[in-house]
Amino acid sequence: MGVFAFSDEFTSPVPPARLFKALILDFGNLLPKLLPQLIKSVEFTQGNGEAGSIRQISFQDGIGLRSVTNRVEAVDPENFSYSYSLIEGEGLLDKMETVVYEVQFVPGPDGGSINKMKSTYHTKGDIVLTEEEVKEGKEKALGMYKAVEAYLLQNPEAYA
Repeated sequence: MGVFAFSDEFTSPVPPARLFKALILDFGNLLPKLLPQLIKSVEFTQGNGEAGSIRQISFQDGIGLRSVTNRVEAVDPENFSYSYSLIEGEGLLDKMETVVYEVQFVPGPDGGSINKMKSTYHTKGDIVLTEEEVKEGKEKALGMYKAVEAYLLQNPEAYA
């Protein structure tokens, strides 16, 4: 099994607490409303968001992916950190055992935040991920992040 880790950092004018509440704690309610053309539904099939919970995200037809299943590894609302593993999804099982995502929102300049994200890919056998495959996944995640950020900037009372 190969292990490949990638880290990114983004700045946002939105404070850490608001981003954490919207993007992590209320993901299942907010994302299908903001991106109905992409996300059909988000449901916990086990638990309700705490560590060990299983969450299924179903996508709209024509997206190229029917659904993915995540396991929540850790939730720390006081430090605005969250980690989860991608455990099921079309295409995942061909090349990977799992993907672990770690996110933390820390205070940034001018009341905003610095958002630290780390992705660790656990591949099957001696499979090596291409830069294009990693880039594609990062772009999808960043698109959801930017949609939530735009919503929070347009609605300053939301998740305050």
